[in-house]
Formats: sequence, structure tokens, C-alpha cells
Amino acid sequence: MSKSNRRKFLTTAAGLGVAAAAMSKSISPNAKEKILAHHAIFWLKNPGSTEDRDKLVEGVKTLGKIETIKEIHVGILASTEKRDVVDTSWSVSEIMFFNTLADQATYQTHPIHLEFIKNYGHLWSKVVVYDAIDA
Repeated sequence: MSKSNRRKFLTTAAGLGVAAAAMSKSISPNAKEKILAHHAIFWLKNPGSTEDRDKLVEGVKTLGKIETIKEIHVGILASTEKRDVVDTSWSVSEIMFFNTLADQATYQTHPIHLEFIKNYGHLWSKVVVYDAIDA
């Protein structure tokens, strides 16, 4: 291998190594912290009311403005196959992802979250939350 080709090879390999390291940091900014999923399931006081359901969906979507939320998905009950393991008793679902436990703790006391509870809490009769961390 000539000196010129060796130099190009080493420069390219070094550049690829730096790019790979940068990409891994953007995916997991702090290797000690694990992604936290926060999943809330809502049961409406008036389960047959599409107006109440849509209003609650609107409210849950406002939570996406909270800066510590990495990603949010708001959903309604899907018309999937009926099976014994599928719970179809709820109306609205949200799942949020946080980079750290501290980010999730900030969300809990954030003014937008507290305002959501105040403005939309009258719509639900029950909420169940499942918090999970990467295994």
C-alpha cells in the first residue's frame, strides 16, 4: 500500500470512528440513564361520548409542549381482534418517553401537566399509569 493510499485509509477510518461515536452519544446521551416510558390509560366518566373523548385527546396533546418529554403518542381504542388478553374498557391512552428519571419527575410537577389535570380531570373516572425503564 502506498503512503498516499495508507494516509487516505487512516483518515477515512478515523473519520468514520468519530462519526460512529457521535451517533452513539446522540442516541444515548448518558449511558448510565435508561429511557423511561410513562403510559397512562384513561377511562371516561361518559364512555360513550366522542365529544368527551376528543376533548381529552386535545388536552393530552397539550402535554407534548413539556420540554422534558422526548416523544409522546396519544391514542384511542383501536378496533382490533377481540381476545381475552385485550382490555377494551378504556377510552384514551398516552405514552411518553423521557431520557431520565429526573426528566419524568420534572414533568410531574410541570405547570402544563398541573393545568391539564385541572382543566381535563373532570372528564375521566379512572387513570392507570404504567412506568417502565429499559431492561
